[in-house]
Parts: sequence; structure tokens; C-alpha cells
Amino acid sequence: MATTKQLKQKRALRDRRRVRIRARVEGTGARPRLSVFRSLTNIYAQVIDDLNGQTLVSASTIDKEIAPQVSGKSKTEAAKIVGQALAQRAKDAGISAVVFDRGGYKYHGRVAALAEGAREGGLSF
Repeated sequence: MATTKQLKQKRALRDRRRVRIRARVEGTGARPRLSVFRSLTNIYAQVIDDLNGQTLVSASTIDKEIAPQVSGKSKTEAAKIVGQALAQRAKDAGISAVVFDRGGYKYHGRVAALAEGAREGGLSF
């Protein structure tokens, strides 16, 4: 099991990667930013207009509409469902293109599954 010091180091490294990514990725009104956060049990995604500082659309595994669909599924399958739901909500809000912000995580596993689900749902990035 990891010690507290190791966990703090891991978190600090992710924060450094996140800051590096955010220096290059910015969401505008025409092309907002799709931001991903994953915890041990859940995954959250938001489409954000950074110029106005507003969250335009969001989806997560704890949403009342999505939670019944993801119960009993693996975390990767749940992430894909969240991506598809987010894409549908974004299309309903008139958003078709976004920039992807992986939040300091590797583009692998749940983060990649969410992106794949969003692409299948019609978002382009």
C-alpha cells in the first residue's frame, strides 16, 4: 500500500501535468473545453467556456439519469456511457466541437473511454 508521502507526490505530479496542459488548452465560446476528472469510483466531465467562466454542460456517473445505466458495469464501460451522455447534452446545447482537457491523467483507460464515447455521440475533437 502506498504511503501518505507517495500519494502526495503522485497528486503533485498530476497537478503539474494539469497546469502544463491548461497552459496550452483554452475553451472559447465557439470551441469550449471538455474537462475530465476521475476519482476512484466515479468520473466527471464538463464542457466549459473559459472566456466567460461558465460550465455549459456536464455529466458524471452520479447523475440521476446516468447512475441507473452504469450500475453493475465496469468503470471503463461507465466512462463511455458518461461520454455519450455528455455528447448528447452538448448537441442539445448547440455544441459540436470541443478541445479535450485530460486533466493531467494519461489518455488511457477511463479517460480514453470517455473521449471515445463523446466522439461516438457526435462531438469532434
